[in-house]
Amino acid sequence: MPSSPDISTLTSHAPSVGKPASRRGALVSLSLAMGLSSLSASIATIALPALTQAFAAPFQHVQWIVIAYLLAITAAIVSVGRLGDIVGRRKLLLAGLALFTGASAACAMAPTLWLLVAARGAQGLGAAVMMALTMAMISENVPKDRTGSAMGLLGTMSAIGTGLGPSLGGLLLAWAGWRAIFLVNVPVGILALWMTARFLPADRMSARQAGQRFDIEGTLLLAATLAAFTLAMTVGKGHFGGVNVVLLIAAFVGMGLFLAVEGRVSSPLIRLSVFADLEFSAGLAATAASMVAMMTTMIVGPFYLAVGLGLGAVAIGLIMSVGPAISMAGGVFAGRIVDAVGASLIVLVGLAAMASGSVLMCILPHVFGVAGYVGATFVLSSGYILFQAANNAAIMSDVAAGERGVISGMLSLSRNLGLIAGASVMGALFAHAVGAAGIATAAPAAVAAGMRLTFGVVAVLLVVAVASVLAARRLAHRQTELKTLV
Repeated sequence: MPSSPDISTLTSHAPSVGKPASRRGALVSLSLAMGLSSLSASIATIALPALTQAFAAPFQHVQWIVIAYLLAITAAIVSVGRLGDIVGRRKLLLAGLALFTGASAACAMAPTLWLLVAARGAQGLGAAVMMALTMAMISENVPKDRTGSAMGLLGTMSAIGTGLGPSLGGLLLAWAGWRAIFLVNVPVGILALWMTARFLPADRMSARQAGQRFDIEGTLLLAATLAAFTLAMTVGKGHFGGVNVVLLIAAFVGMGLFLAVEGRVSSPLIRLSVFADLEFSAGLAATAASMVAMMTTMIVGPFYLAVGLGLGAVAIGLIMSVGPAISMAGGVFAGRIVDAVGASLIVLVGLAAMASGSVLMCILPHVFGVAGYVGATFVLSSGYILFQAANNAAIMSDVAAGERGVISGMLSLSRNLGLIAGASVMGALFAHAVGAAGIATAAPAAVAAGMRLTFGVVAVLLVVAVASVLAARRLAHRQTELKTLV
């Protein structure tokens, strides 16, 4: 087993130029950027009730504070990754950190709800840059045989940000009011900005990269398509009406136009040939499936614990923290396993563990109550951190230098789309399965049955993901053999 994967170990043989201390500083700055973007996604949710009172606005309006952030990230994340490949990732990351930090200050000072929503959109654009480029820049500062550990570290920072958001937000809300939950990003953002400028090596652009043009037409089409899909999945709060149908149709039309444009431009936003790599495509699909599973635990879990098991708010909060705690504690360890065993095997092990955890979620809580729920959560979350570290390493380790940004953006996009689908589709499935006018007033047995059905569907989805990865590998191996024979 390799030695403990602290930052000095991760950067001891990094490919980028510079002293080990500089490389350690670079990894810390990338970790800060990842943690900040995750923190801002979760910290605002705790303030929604207070914001409805502060602005005397209905919840349907206030929820746009969350939707605007998610929408901006989803619509822009592939494009900013590609832009980083063309203009330089360090330069764009500095701009993204500056935008994020400035937008956080604007959120804290917003005098009206819609100015706050606009500032959250700008904050989301900055976060899209941070999420896309931190993963892309890891391979420039970490040797290939330590990529798994570095990806595990980024996963840990993401989990810390996500898990810390509600608790830190609650403390700040009680202590200093809602503006403090946005203001807290400013000093940390300034620190990350300084460390990025100080420690990340200068961009080294190849002649091929410098000569590429940015695909504006494709960028606008993809952003509009993703925005339409995100809105189709989020507006209506689970009630799929005419507006949702129109938006979904617009998303499909937009995707068709985008593919047509990408097939004819000289410097496309996404080279469509990358999808001919079956293992890459299967990895993206499996990423989305894993995020559907994790979002299902966040959507369904609290209702089952409250109604199905009759627990109070404090107990629910403690039990719901088990998954994030496992991700925080095990992220780097999962990366060590990936480096020692190999990403290909651990991708399958992680997905299989997630599928097993979903099956156990259908069985153990019904038999053992809270202990069964915690046990199933442990298996599901452990599989998730193994899969994420391995899949990210497998996808990013062999990417050409000029395409790391866009590939990282596509990986982040698949995660976001999985989260959106999990929140909307699985949330609607759970509500339909419960079959009551309101889940909070439903019978415990109905909620338990709804949870079993929902996690049963998630288990099937994850089994399909395992089969897809295996099939992609077999087909890729067969293609390689045929090319060798020819």
